Amino acid sequence: MKALILRELRIAASGGHAMLPLIFFLLVATLFPFAVGPDRALLARAGGGALWMAALLAALLPVERLVEPDRASGMLDQLAVRGIGEESVALAKLAGHWLSFGPPLMLAAIPAAALMKLPQDVLMRLELGLLIGTPGLAALTLMVAALTAGLRGTGALAGLLILPLAVPILIFGAGLIEQGSDTGAVKLLAAVSLLLVAAAPFAAGAAIRAARD
Repeated sequence: MKALILRELRIAASGGHAMLPLIFFLLVATLFPFAVGPDRALLARAGGGALWMAALLAALLPVERLVEPDRASGMLDQLAVRGIGEESVALAKLAGHWLSFGPPLMLAAIPAAALMKLPQDVLMRLELGLLIGTPGLAALTLMVAALTAGLRGTGALAGLLILPLAVPILIFGAGLIEQGSDTGAVKLLAAVSLLLVAAAPFAAGAAIRAARD
C-alpha cells in the first residue's frame, strides 16, 4: 500500500501536475477581488464560498490522470495479476490524490484569505473545513475518474458528474464559514466527507474491475 501511494505521489509530482491545482486555486483568489471590487465587507462575505468552489475545481483538475493512464498502459492488469485488489488500488489512489492537493491547498488558503481580506477567525474555519472536506472531494474525483476511464471527453463528462454530487460539501463547507453555524455545519460536512471516503474505494474498485472485464 505504501509503495502504491508513493507511486501516485510521484506521478502527481511529475511534469508539474501537482502544481496545477495550487496555481488554479491562487489564480481564483487573485482574480475574484477584481471581479467583485475592493469592498472589504463584500469580499469577506463572498470570499469563503469562492475559495470552496476553487477547491472543488482544483480537485477535479487531475481527473484524467488518476485512472485512465494506468488502464491504458495495462498497469491495472499487472496489479491484478499480482493479487492486488482493485479496492486496494483505489484506496492508494485516493490517499495519493488527497496528499497531492489537500495539504497544499490548505497552505495556499493563507495567502488566498489575505487576498480576499478574510478575517482570521474566518480563515481558521476555512482551514478546518478544507481539512474535513477535501478528502470527500478527492473521493468524488476518484469515483468519477474510475467511472469515465476509457471514455472520450473525460474532463467535460467528469465535470458534469462531479459538480452536482459535490453540492452538499460546498453547502456545508460554506456554512461552516458563517458565524453561529460552526457546530452543525462541521458535523454535516464531516458526515458527508466520511461517507464519500468510505464508499470511494469500493465504487472505484468496482468500476475498474468492470472496465477490465
